[in-house]
Amino acid sequence: MEKNYPEKLIKEYTPQETTKLDELKSLDKKVKVPALTFAYSFGTIGTLVLGTGMTLAMKILGGTTPLMIVGIIVGVIGIAMISSNYAIFHKILKKRKAKYAQEILEKSNELLNN
Repeated sequence: MEKNYPEKLIKEYTPQETTKLDELKSLDKKVKVPALTFAYSFGTIGTLVLGTGMTLAMKILGGTTPLMIVGIIVGVIGIAMISSNYAIFHKILKKRKAKYAQEILEKSNELLNN
């Protein structure tokens, strides 16, 4: 067991050559990760906005009628954010796919033809 650990470290710290498949995977991540990051972040913020609006509208926080009206408005804004998140995600993804499509197709064809 102790012998495996140094071998594992040697393998981990030895510089690895990047293959064409690694480059293709990296390009795929460049396309998808920004869109996913936005979707998760925007969705989380939208959920928090909706939750804040709900607590104000239900008079859990504040307890006054003017704050209830503000809560309804804030809640509707949260609903709009959550509802639009999927469409915005797909627009970002489509734009990034268009940006990197040629390069990804070239690398994919290189891998398939070799």
